[in-house]
Amino acid sequence: MTAWRILAAAVLIGAGVALRGPLEAHPVTHMLVQMPGLALAGALLASPAIGSGEWNRGGVAALLAAVFTATFWMLPRSIDAAVSGPLVDAAKFATLPLLAGLPLAAGWRRAHPLLRGFLKAQALSMLGILAFLYTHAPVRICNAYLAEDQFRLGIGFLAVAVALAVLWTVPLLVGEAPRPAAGMPTGSG
Repeated sequence: MTAWRILAAAVLIGAGVALRGPLEAHPVTHMLVQMPGLALAGALLASPAIGSGEWNRGGVAALLAAVFTATFWMLPRSIDAAVSGPLVDAAKFATLPLLAGLPLAAGWRRAHPLLRGFLKAQALSMLGILAFLYTHAPVRICNAYLAEDQFRLGIGFLAVAVALAVLWTVPLLVGEAPRPAAGMPTGSG
């Protein structure tokens, strides 16, 4: 692990703590800036040696830890508790880097491409469902935020889903040209 990764992780966590008030004042910045930033800090701290044991064959154990942690922090009740309770907020700052970001990076390295594709598809569908839920709910889902903020969060989830879909699809469409197999004629004659 290089020093710049440790420094970047420290900056992300430090910014999350120092800017806690402004970031948690709006659900868009809370859920789409602060929380992913904390998870990214944990991912930056993951070294190749983490998750290399037999317990994490195919990256499944680490990825499950990351998925369950991320799922917990997406629940409206967890968001409300983090905004209103300092103990739960402190737990967020500990669990997102250590139980979401770090295991995600450790498991992703070892995961089979089909598992990676499945998780990407699940992430896109989950973001789409959250976008629909937050934009169409007739009542406030998170009690800590206003209904207008909830609608903006839904639009934010939709924007992230579209951005990730483009980011993950474009490399498939503009990949490298296939190389001829060894010993095969190249067609230039």
